[in-house]
Amino acid sequence: MATEDIDDPEPAEDGREHKVLAVLDKAIAAQSPLVRKNIARARQRNPEATPAEVLRTLERMYVSALTGTGAAVGGAAAAPGVGTGVALALSAGEALSSLELSALFALSVAEVHGVSIDEIERRRTIVMGVMLGGSGSATITKVAERTGQHWGRQVVAKVPVETLRQINKILGKNFVTKYGTKQGIIVLGRVAPFGIGAVIGGGANAALATLTVRAGRRAFGPPPTSWPEPTHII
Repeated sequence: MATEDIDDPEPAEDGREHKVLAVLDKAIAAQSPLVRKNIARARQRNPEATPAEVLRTLERMYVSALTGTGAAVGGAAAAPGVGTGVALALSAGEALSSLELSALFALSVAEVHGVSIDEIERRRTIVMGVMLGGSGSATITKVAERTGQHWGRQVVAKVPVETLRQINKILGKNFVTKYGTKQGIIVLGRVAPFGIGAVIGGGANAALATLTVRAGRRAFGPPPTSWPEPTHII
């Protein structure tokens, strides 16, 4: 995937930027306490699974869940008697669900790799960096002035919080611009008639989930060969 331009995009309207980032923070706050339970769920069938096996399970769970929410909303929006206003409202709710699923996935991947994330700034960096893919990775390594293939381990756990704030300021502007545009296209697709919305919604979400999975692999690199400490299966 080609690396996208990492320069600051054109400034978004302050109100819109604040609103989108507030929703992102809400998603991160809601999902952060669920990370270990999410990993435990991925290990339920095989408590002896290696980190690599658990990561593959987390990826499948994420892609399946995100695809399902997109298809469900698309199908509901195309149902007889559902007006455009209701369909758009359904899609807005699904957008928050998508953010929550993506936040949970990114933070779970970090946890499996042994990257403990306590500060909100580090959580923001992980989630936005993974969701933005190549441009997120380029921004993080440029601002942090560090080189390395796997920024998730080498940068997020080591750089000062003040540097992370600078990184997140740029990531936030890119996130508002790029995520807002992508979601706008998907929302319009979901309200298409005759069941087409279900196909578009599910397919678009599956594509976004696949890109996020790939970005997570690039961010953290090869999985650990063993667990850092015994994990209690909830």
